Amino acid sequence: MSDKFTAGLIYLTPILVSLLFGVLCTSLILTSSVEIYPITPLSENIFGSLGNALYFVVLVGVGASSLYFLLKRRSHKLIRIVTGFALTTAVFTLSFIYLSAAFSRFTIPHIETLILTSSLLTTILVDFTIFRAHNRCCNLIVLCLGGALGAFLGVSIPTLSATLILCFLAAYDIFAVYRGPVGKIARSGLEQLRGLSFSFKDIQMGLGDLTFYSMLSGHMLLYFGLVSCLASIVGILLGCFLAFKMLERKGMFPGLPFPILFGLTASFLASPL
Repeated sequence: MSDKFTAGLIYLTPILVSLLFGVLCTSLILTSSVEIYPITPLSENIFGSLGNALYFVVLVGVGASSLYFLLKRRSHKLIRIVTGFALTTAVFTLSFIYLSAAFSRFTIPHIETLILTSSLLTTILVDFTIFRAHNRCCNLIVLCLGGALGAFLGVSIPTLSATLILCFLAAYDIFAVYRGPVGKIARSGLEQLRGLSFSFKDIQMGLGDLTFYSMLSGHMLLYFGLVSCLASIVGILLGCFLAFKMLERKGMFPGLPFPILFGLTASFLASPL
């Protein structure tokens, strides 16, 4: 997020767009016959879930530290290669999953070939948009990518692990912004990391924030229903607005703690369980 601005409801618009796209992606999975398997390395019990949360925090920390190291060494070409490979892999995988979910409703000859070809074309178009097109197009792609990636995580991580992962990442975000690599990257300029951040008027946010917002709302839709999903979205937006208000005074503020706290609280209070 950038330095000087006055918080307003307009700044919630891109976050809402990303959340709604994530809900759409989750709905595709929910109403299809596509099977999504858990991606967490450990079993879903208290100790396994704690291990899964630590695993995700370590992954995020290592990724952020590596990017900061490359930025510090001014290895811009290597940064483009690394981020390009990561984004290409993510977009192709997500395209294949969601297109499979969308086409699973129809009986079409050679459906696998159609899905594979469409996924490749989507990946090429997204890569071109991110690395060659204007910032507005790139920003829209980042919003959709955050929603799609978060939805995938939300449907493929069990509830206890998902809750602990979000809580641990929110806590880590505080450290990472003020003492760790995220704050140093932000001060170096997020605009150098095309595809990993978006800008809207006077703010900049990372792809990770959007991803974990949509992970929360997507998980609530799949496992707890529409009411919990809507409650999580309201909580996330309220938390984002409070973070923007803090940003007025501090110039830089972590994007996860308030939205995750309010989103989790609202969604579980609205849960029928």
